[in-house]
Amino acid sequence: MSAHGPGTTPPPGGADSAGLPWSGRGLSSTGFDDDRGEGDPRLLAAVRAPSREAELVAAVAAARLLVPVVAAPAEVDTSGGLTVEKSTDMAAVTLTSPEGQRALPVFSSMAALTRWDPSARPVPVTSARAAQAAVSERCEVMLLDLGAEHAQVLRPSMVWALAQERAWLPAHEDPFVTQALTRAVQEEPMVVACTGEAGDPAGAGVLRVVLTLRAGLAAEEVQALATRIGERIATDGETRARIDAVAFAIRQA
Repeated sequence: MSAHGPGTTPPPGGADSAGLPWSGRGLSSTGFDDDRGEGDPRLLAAVRAPSREAELVAAVAAARLLVPVVAAPAEVDTSGGLTVEKSTDMAAVTLTSPEGQRALPVFSSMAALTRWDPSARPVPVTSARAAQAAVSERCEVMLLDLGAEHAQVLRPSMVWALAQERAWLPAHEDPFVTQALTRAVQEEPMVVACTGEAGDPAGAGVLRVVLTLRAGLAAEEVQALATRIGERIATDGETRARIDAVAFAIRQA
């Protein structure tokens, strides 16, 4: 339907759906003007070896991602007994698991996006922009190539690293986390040593905090000590963002 009334002449050069002329407008570059929608070869290789998590996140960081947007009702008319969409907006997709975890789906290529939802429109963005969008939408994880055989879950610590545009390391190899553990136990005289190790299950991002304690503590005292240390770790925002999950192991000196 034309936005121009009877007897009016459309502006030269055409107009948009609101009747505003295209003439005189400028289109800013997205930075992906020559993008053909293909997957980055380095990223496609990395998702086939997901056990090398640092390499996977590095490949994601260097790649262009496609964020899907879909039509969502902006204004609905129910006055006539039927629900009629009077207008729609395009909105980014977020998903929520049965446990309440929110996720932002992202795709490596048009082929992967189309397999998931042929009606979704692709928005090409850097991985940092995608991760920043995930954080702003309170999404804990990003789902890469959802529905594909090589689909991967980018855990919260990975999303945070991508958003900050810094290299990701597993928590037990991260010097920042090591320093945080040292600070967390420095006021505990019964702690001889505190180290971080990769926890189980593999691939879940669990940091096993190993506490070596002096002899003489009762079971309830050990539990209280571990709770205090866990609370110190959790209340340090940057440290907590670099750790996906924590488990404690106790050893005697």
